[in-house]
Amino acid sequence: MRRRLFYTDHYSLPLPDGHKFPIQKYRLLREMLEREGGFEFTPAPLAKPEVIALAHEAAYVEQFVRGELPAQVMRRIGFPWSPELVKRTLGSVGGTLSAAMDALHPPSAAEKSGAPRASWGGTLAGGTHHAFRGEGSGFCVFNDIAVAILWLRSKGLAQRAAVIDLDVHQGDGTAQMFQEDAEALTTSVHCRANFPFRKQMSKIDVELEDGTGDEEYLKVVDALLPRVGEFGAEILFYQSGVDGLATDALGRLSLSHAGLRERDRRVCGFARDAGIPLVITLGGGYSRPIEHTVLAHANTFRVAREVL
Repeated sequence: MRRRLFYTDHYSLPLPDGHKFPIQKYRLLREMLEREGGFEFTPAPLAKPEVIALAHEAAYVEQFVRGELPAQVMRRIGFPWSPELVKRTLGSVGGTLSAAMDALHPPSAAEKSGAPRASWGGTLAGGTHHAFRGEGSGFCVFNDIAVAILWLRSKGLAQRAAVIDLDVHQGDGTAQMFQEDAEALTTSVHCRANFPFRKQMSKIDVELEDGTGDEEYLKVVDALLPRVGEFGAEILFYQSGVDGLATDALGRLSLSHAGLRERDRRVCGFARDAGIPLVITLGGGYSRPIEHTVLAHANTFRVAREVL
């Protein structure tokens, strides 16, 4: 079966020379997976502003779309405003919404077997976990995972959601937005001394020291997954950032490609064994050369296809 993945790299994003955001990774990732086959690629639709306003202040959404945010707000986000940025941002949210619908869609009769399985959906974008209700940060304008959780609730499709955020940077926006929400479990495994330097409180936070390697990291993941299972989520969002790689310019951990593949295998295996629909988004990745980031992201979807 060819698994559908949503992509956003058809929305260009003009950035000044020397900008540290690796926008080209999205196209390179899609092209790598396309060459291998086994996936179907669909352009991510644009999310509607009124849907995004389920999680964000309506005035903030409107000002961003119109290009009316103050300069200091855009500096905190880290991108210059442009019409292309608006389309790509709306597409990033739209890809996660679409992937969530794929995850909740039951398997066809042809897919059914006696083995445990979980349905899943994937987007080659998203994971923008530094966006708060009324402002963006760290290359994140809107919090696609938060929007998806609240949108699914509004449609009566899923009430209880869990987030496994394994980006090297804490998912501070997601943590803050659901801090008082008993129906959402936010978890974050991140580098203690890394951005954001003012941390929020996830329901479960695990802080790692600089230089943490594969063995210790996987022990943390193994300890986290049963706690997620106890929550009884109806849908699981996996923020699969790969900026924990030893080659990452912004990461400060010492993970290998093999370690990240094993991380992905354990998360996907957990979702499969628990029968929880799984939504896989990207997250950070700033390795030099960029090919390390692209390979690590590709491995996430390869593992998901194999396990799920």
